[in-house]
Amino acid sequence: MALIRIENLKKHYVSGGETVEALRGVDLAIEAGEFVTIMGQSGSGKSTLLSVLGGMNHPTAGTVEMADVKLYELSGERLADFRAENLGFVFQSFHLIQYLTALENVMLPLVITGMKKVEKVQAAREALERVGLAGKADRLPNQLSGGEQERVAIARSIVKKPPILLADEPTGNLDSKTSEDVMALFRRLNDEGQTVVMVTHNPGNCTYADRTIVLRDGLVVDEQGDTVTTRSAA
Repeated sequence: MALIRIENLKKHYVSGGETVEALRGVDLAIEAGEFVTIMGQSGSGKSTLLSVLGGMNHPTAGTVEMADVKLYELSGERLADFRAENLGFVFQSFHLIQYLTALENVMLPLVITGMKKVEKVQAAREALERVGLAGKADRLPNQLSGGEQERVAIARSIVKKPPILLADEPTGNLDSKTSEDVMALFRRLNDEGQTVVMVTHNPGNCTYADRTIVLRDGLVVDEQGDTVTTRSAA
């Protein structure tokens, strides 16, 4: 049984009185423990697909099932709870709070939990250690390089140990060497058991993944990798 399963997924927008078909019928299955990259030109639907996967963008049609739960059959509150418990998000823009230290930024997802402060601090320190920033917990974002800020964002996404990590162009603002370091980190996190789904425009990033899905005009048009379980609906 796939951890993530999408069937006949469609997403339409109305813009300027015209209907834009961002996703035109996508079927997709991702196994637990896979590292999947999604590629495509601008406007292909890849970021829309990731936002729908993340429970942040209600589809026009089709189903999104994750860990045997149909996301968009949940109420708004239960969907938010599901996201908080099961998904970690990493974005191209780091979205760090500039007046908080790296440690405090990583602790943010723990604010609404019932954990004691000492437990939150310990969990955040462990997450920073996993991304190689144990010695920079007290630095502010402007005291960190771009790659280090991305690592803080990754630590924040994994601090609650979600089974699924979604990343949208996480190396888009980084130089090539730093990008390689960040991709190696994603590979290591995947090797440690996290399922990773990443949108990227960089073909080099796909070499770190188990499988690459290529989108064009809202449809899956190609796959590369050992596990081929995706099909696009006509």
